Amino acid sequence: MIKKNLEKLAAIALRKQGFSYNEILQKIPVAKSTLSVWLRDIGIAKKQTQRLTEKRKVAQQKAHQTCRNNRIEKERNIISQARSEVKKISQKELWLIGIALYWAEGSKQKETNVSQGVSFGNSDPQMILLFHKWMQECCNVSKERFDYRIYIHNTADIEKAKKFWSKLLDEKIEKVHLKNHNPKTIWKNSHNDYNGLLRIDITRSTDLNRRIKGWVLGIVNNLK
Repeated sequence: MIKKNLEKLAAIALRKQGFSYNEILQKIPVAKSTLSVWLRDIGIAKKQTQRLTEKRKVAQQKAHQTCRNNRIEKERNIISQARSEVKKISQKELWLIGIALYWAEGSKQKETNVSQGVSFGNSDPQMILLFHKWMQECCNVSKERFDYRIYIHNTADIEKAKKFWSKLLDEKIEKVHLKNHNPKTIWKNSHNDYNGLLRIDITRSTDLNRRIKGWVLGIVNNLK
């Protein structure tokens, strides 16, 4: 009985210092129901309440970080597994991939502009590299027919963007089209990785664009 009273007094003292039930149970090994009865009328000072609140916040943040780490690890494993499923790309496969890419992102001829040449623009460096490779290896476009232009907000680091795209393609890129930044809108690309959009135009390519359209139609017809 004396031991129980001493444990109760110790539990009350710890509670008044702002210790949580779990912390108290680690020091005083009694049933949680017993502890609840002992402490149900025990108030906690504002300072101690703040301690418990902060402790809960830390626990929530730790749980959130654990969930985030688990998600990142799961994502990494899925991507790694999926990546291993893609084997060496053949020339035929590259040709088909390029057609699909241009079908989705490239400039098409219209009734109002039947002389539209080949033009492709994107801010994704990997898409630019793929298109660049496709043009040279599958469409037999020589280097001197490539014309590059960067489209970028006028508040961005223009020189950094020039260096980025020039290094990516091993070409000197100087042409820049500046876009006015509207301060009333939220510019999500204001981070350090922003290098604008690179557009690649192929000179003397009207017939090539028509040929690409034929390839697209060939794919559509053979899906039926």
